[in-house]
Amino acid sequence: DALTTPVNDAMYISSLAHVLSISGYHMAVVAGVVFFAIRALLALIPALASRHPIKKWAALGALAAATFYLLLSGAEVATQRFYYMIAIVLLGVLVDRPTMTFRTLAVAAIAVLLLAPEAVVHPSFQMSFAATLALVAGYQHGLPKLGHADSSLGARVALWGVREIVSLIFASLLAGLATTPYAAFHFHRMAPYGVLANLLAMPVVSAWVMPAGMIALLAMPFGFDDFFWRLMGDGLQWMIDVALWVASLPGAVGRVTAFGTGALLVITAGMLVVCLLRTPLRWIGALILALGIVWAVRTPLPDVLVAQGADLVGVRTAGGNFSIIKKGGDSFAVREWLAADADPRTSGDPGLAQGVSCDEIGCIARLADGTIVSLATAAEAYEDDCRLAGLIVTAHRAPPECAAQVIDRTLRARTGALALRRIGNQWEITPARPDGYDRPWAPRNAVEAPAASPPAAAGADAQPSPAKPASKRDATPRSEDLEPGD
Repeated sequence: DALTTPVNDAMYISSLAHVLSISGYHMAVVAGVVFFAIRALLALIPALASRHPIKKWAALGALAAATFYLLLSGAEVATQRFYYMIAIVLLGVLVDRPTMTFRTLAVAAIAVLLLAPEAVVHPSFQMSFAATLALVAGYQHGLPKLGHADSSLGARVALWGVREIVSLIFASLLAGLATTPYAAFHFHRMAPYGVLANLLAMPVVSAWVMPAGMIALLAMPFGFDDFFWRLMGDGLQWMIDVALWVASLPGAVGRVTAFGTGALLVITAGMLVVCLLRTPLRWIGALILALGIVWAVRTPLPDVLVAQGADLVGVRTAGGNFSIIKKGGDSFAVREWLAADADPRTSGDPGLAQGVSCDEIGCIARLADGTIVSLATAAEAYEDDCRLAGLIVTAHRAPPECAAQVIDRTLRARTGALALRRIGNQWEITPARPDGYDRPWAPRNAVEAPAASPPAAAGADAQPSPAKPASKRDATPRSEDLEPGD
């Protein structure tokens, strides 16, 4: 909460934002440091180390530390998923089973899905398991191995340093590539310099920040924690400096236009084939990956976006970007629309109103081909809009004989928000709530109720008569043109 907006943005741009959340990385560092410390201390007692399973004792201690960390962090659902994974690895140590295997990963995934099946659609689940799958596959299929013909101490130390750097680059590259499709799908962003940022910052976080924080926590009851908090702060400042520097590099912000779940599923299938198969057949997965990437890149973009309340309409004008017709509306929706269109503008950018003309009865904007898109806020607007516009969006109910494509509240009650593409003289409409949509929070009968309800008595929301829409004297509504509750 204390981070400034520039620092927060830089963390996301540099792909270091995972440090800001209680992630599997944090849980692994806590458990790993405790495991190493307990085992190292017990190994100093030869009689104990030679007669007892100190590795298993260390695993029990690490499990207890991870459990405490889970409770300390508030035990959010995402943190619980990471805890299950760490716990399964540590239980593997207790029963003398290999810990970093596909089998362990599969058991962890099954455990998470049994306890929280909705997690499968959450980005943290997808990205954490994709990264772990890529790391396990990478290490099993061949981490670069460095031999050492020279057995001198200096040569071994130098080789250890080179091996650690190569391993870190290898791990950052694998995890970064594996999580990129999911980050692009959910957040419409890529981090071109993510490997560089993680290479510079994460060793400091692992070896400096997290241990200092843990020691400070242990020293807090005795009043000796001040020095360690300051030490931790110095490490965090290094991470912040790295994030700001990487975010300032040319092309650091990699924006991606939205694509569908079909492309993401194909990319996921290709990744599974590459990672899980052990024979040369696994390279078929590379072709599947390429197919999914092409599908994602060639996903057609919408020409018009309509919010569920019809008080917000995005129109792709001749410049190729969206102009926003806004009558009230929600800045969050605008921000999401711009992100999904790889548009760097903010929701408050004055350029969003470029190409939009408004008066007291509505607003219009034009597509690149000149088609008029109208947001009608009063019944008087239908007379001209039905003749001249290609698309009319209204919060009320438009005349049934209007020549334009109409998005009124009767349609939106069934479909929710809409995305439209202009194909020739026709509109391809993609609803947020497709036909047959039936969910506990939006049952089908409740969605379709407005269209099936009987008309109420005459009142508000006057609509022009469809018989003579050009005549203002015939604009008095008929009872069958009124919505329920008017």
